[in-house]
Amino acid sequence: MRSDSTRSRFPLLLVTAAFALPLAVPIAAQQRGPVAFVGVNVIPLDRERVLQNHTVIVQDGRITAVGPASTTQVPAGATRVDASGKYLIPGLAEMHGHVPSVGQAGPQFAEDVLFLYIAGGATTVRGMQGHISQIELRRRVESGELIGPRLVLSGPALSGGGGNAVTDPAVAEQRVREYQQQGFDLLKVHENLSLDVYNAIARTAQSLDMQWGGHVSDIVGLRRALAAKQTTVDHLDNFEIELLRDPQAGITPQNVDESRLPGLVRETRDAGVAVVPTMALWEVLVGARDAAPLAALPEMRYMPPQMVRTWTSQTNTSRQNANSEMAAYHVGLRNRILKALSDGGVIVLMGTDAPQRFSVPGFSLERELDVMAAAGMSPFAILQSGTTNVAAHFGWSDTGTIATGMRADLILLDANPLTNIANIRQRAGVMTNGRWLPKSEIDARLGAIAARHAGS
Repeated sequence: MRSDSTRSRFPLLLVTAAFALPLAVPIAAQQRGPVAFVGVNVIPLDRERVLQNHTVIVQDGRITAVGPASTTQVPAGATRVDASGKYLIPGLAEMHGHVPSVGQAGPQFAEDVLFLYIAGGATTVRGMQGHISQIELRRRVESGELIGPRLVLSGPALSGGGGNAVTDPAVAEQRVREYQQQGFDLLKVHENLSLDVYNAIARTAQSLDMQWGGHVSDIVGLRRALAAKQTTVDHLDNFEIELLRDPQAGITPQNVDESRLPGLVRETRDAGVAVVPTMALWEVLVGARDAAPLAALPEMRYMPPQMVRTWTSQTNTSRQNANSEMAAYHVGLRNRILKALSDGGVIVLMGTDAPQRFSVPGFSLERELDVMAAAGMSPFAILQSGTTNVAAHFGWSDTGTIATGMRADLILLDANPLTNIANIRQRAGVMTNGRWLPKSEIDARLGAIAARHAGS
């Protein structure tokens, strides 16, 4: 299977702290009075540790106290959450997510997707397929009108092909400036960009302190993207290609030279470029996963049935066209690349490319974390990829850990994710910017989404 055919399956729909994104403005107060998580085991993620039997106080979207339950006073009138035996972690980030455009998907689906991210524990989403309608969605979330994650939005994709192709450097510079003026935070780069157009994008982005990331155009190549300090390389794009003895012969065990990997890891780390692997989705796209068990996942109830049917058909086709041995080899190779990048000090950022091919917003993180664990990353390193690494990436000082003064994006779990990352599935509730959503409320809202899709 040729690498370019695999990469073309990602539809056209960044880690350097040098481009620090502004802190999102606090949303309007949504909780009446403070909230107290009492008797909870806190995993602050400043380092690998558990603070047992603590109380965490939240008010006005911020953590105001973290201390032993025996000595931390709960304010009068606070909403008390009995968290005895449970575990509190920072909210996770979806660093390659998609937010539907209201005009194409309709307002209800867009609002549902925002809630699904929260229900799955994704309290921050980097939207990687921009549309001007998303600016208003973000405003509504920040104002408290909608329940949704902290949104960091890319402009519309900059690609060298398709109906909106960018083939002229002057046009590329103009679009970058337009996207910044429209309120987008970063740029999404895609396939087929020529080197001069890519350089114009990178040069203009740097002059405006904008991040840019996504795909690596084959014309540009990974090493040129690293030299330009592209802020993220998503989908591990082109890493496999750089290991090929003969780039024209495709990815086979005989043509891959893994002795090149340590040098490539050093180049990536030294460039300060982060990676967003999207491993679980890629396994589906390459034909390594059957459709039936994925279509049977309970979260498929929250997607339009026709969308799930389309995913099933596409995945069946991918499976039928795949060589099972080569698909398994691809999976193993990507796992080894991810492990080497993580062990070598490259910043890994959690991301799934949802919603796409059985990756339901928020819930797709569960499968992604499983694959990251299978690749050999520790639970602590996996959690860092969605918390502290993200804060460093954006230059944020108010998120990523649990401490006094931090933004109150939190997940309450029934079991310890440091002992088994799969425990991330056992959510007792989610807090987004100080608004507490217990499991009962989340389930009720999810039921309403499922009901809208039932029978359609």
